[in-house]
Amino acid sequence: MLAGLVLFTGLPRPAASQGIAAVDSAAPRHNYWKNFAFGFGASILAHETAHVMTAFALGAHPTVAFDKGRPTVYSGIDVEQHPHKQFLFSASGLVIQALIDEMILDVRHSRGSAVERGILAGGIGTTLFYITIGRNGSVSDISFMERTSSLSKTQLSLIFGGVSAIHAWRISRNPRYDHFFIRPTADGAAVGLSY
Repeated sequence: MLAGLVLFTGLPRPAASQGIAAVDSAAPRHNYWKNFAFGFGASILAHETAHVMTAFALGAHPTVAFDKGRPTVYSGIDVEQHPHKQFLFSASGLVIQALIDEMILDVRHSRGSAVERGILAGGIGTTLFYITIGRNGSVSDISFMERTSSLSKTQLSLIFGGVSAIHAWRISRNPRYDHFFIRPTADGAAVGLSY
């Protein structure tokens, strides 16, 4: 929640008379993908921060180390003695991302900024990773949740994937998010990065 508050206090707020077109047209076009990447990174940071904060809240001492070259947050919780605590630790990252995405989609504000799109893409992308190729990893959140609960990987994937699918559906139905990965230009639309 702390990371979510930090994210939302840093987002610019247009005046009530400003529309979404005014917000987008005021920002330099070449900064679109930089702002999108910032939002995406902020979502990943919120995920990892949720793990760390949950471990501290449960009285554990989390550490950061490398697993096959990938930085990983370890809970410091004895999985055999406290499986429920480990479940909470493992679930916290995906849960906070889903909550942030839900707040973006529900709280009244001007929608569609590049940072906001990046945050939404980060939440949906992380969930998609964990319910597909990342679900069988040695330090996968889904694997740990399966080992520390009565839920299977398929059930967990359906729960978290279902929430992200609803978010993606809501984004697709909202005209403020038209062309989700395309930035508007004076000559039409651009996909990808420009140098």
